[in-house]
Amino acid sequence: MAGSSVASSPGGDASGTAAPGAGGAAAGYRPSATLPFAAEFRRQASRRRTQLALGFMVLLPLIILVAFQFDAGDDDGGGRGEFSSLADLATSGGLNFTLFSILVSASFLLVVVVALFCGDTVASEASWGSLRYLLAVPVPRARLLAVKLVVALAYSGLALLLLAGTALLAGTLRYGWKPLSSQVSAELAPADGLLRLLGYLAVVLLVVAGLAFLLSVTTDAALGAVGGAVLLWILSSILDQITALGGLRNLLPTHYSSAWLGLLSTPMQTDDVVKGAFSAVVYATLFWGLAFWRFTRKDVTS
Repeated sequence: MAGSSVASSPGGDASGTAAPGAGGAAAGYRPSATLPFAAEFRRQASRRRTQLALGFMVLLPLIILVAFQFDAGDDDGGGRGEFSSLADLATSGGLNFTLFSILVSASFLLVVVVALFCGDTVASEASWGSLRYLLAVPVPRARLLAVKLVVALAYSGLALLLLAGTALLAGTLRYGWKPLSSQVSAELAPADGLLRLLGYLAVVLLVVAGLAFLLSVTTDAALGAVGGAVLLWILSSILDQITALGGLRNLLPTHYSSAWLGLLSTPMQTDDVVKGAFSAVVYATLFWGLAFWRFTRKDVTS
């Protein structure tokens, strides 16, 4: 209409169109507000694989507890070193039962669970064809990876805590509360040895988390990422048994995976524990760095 004027609003031009933000982004767009941690955590909680994995962490100690009830009392001395001594002491108290449950799970089951949470997180989105839609929201690639990694690590830690918590509750109800002990140590303060063990295992499993996450951004097949991480961990364990490799075995990510024995000895042996923790952090950081470098440069078509 002649003589009329168009008022301009803050952040807009004379035509009423919102002015672009910094870098040409839409007004009000904040990269840090995309894909909140809580939303991704709830999203992963609704997935069947998350529910089954966490459920099995609760079920396993109960299975072990039932298995001990069928003990035939066969003491033929055919044990296997320190591990056998822990098995013998597993029924002596709730803390020892928890220690045993964690150790029988550490070499394979926990590796699979961590590989599942960290290897499936990005590859599954690609296999469903939803990854490109997440990036089109738009969610910055680095933020998408960071949120998914933190959520995967959170569920991995939750799985470890559920296993320990269920074993401690079930073992204490069945065998009572007694000091933690083993044949390689004097009695430890209640829960002291468990906290040491859980902390060290959590650090060691970061290598599995890093490797699985790297494979997850490399392939669109979730099973390939999870299985690849587990197989490479097993391969490293096999190579670590070959004494002909000499000092090269020290560079393998699994070489110090059994250093937890030093945490349960008297006096506590920490040399291998420190080396193992340092090795795990270095490997995990390397794998995560490669994952971010790869994902921020690849063409996402799925």
